[in-house]
Amino acid sequence: MRLPRDLSGADLAKALTKFGYELNHQTGSHMRLETDRNGTHTVTIPTHSPLKIGTLSSILNEVANHLKISKFELAERLFRK
Repeated sequence: MRLPRDLSGADLAKALTKFGYELNHQTGSHMRLETDRNGTHTVTIPTHSPLKIGTLSSILNEVANHLKISKFELAERLFRK
């Protein structure tokens, strides 16, 4: 699946709530989200709009590794319409 090119940090944070991530705190232009599923995991997301594709890919890799699923499967579940 091709990653969206127009996704903002806020949109990604909202999408990650499907996997139990919640806003822990925000400082300046970055949000920190945390989940307790499969153990505690924290991910930092810039609030930029749009997110650079490399940044988005890196965040998805980190989340997919924590959830023990492929990045492709994560993207499908987050962004399919």
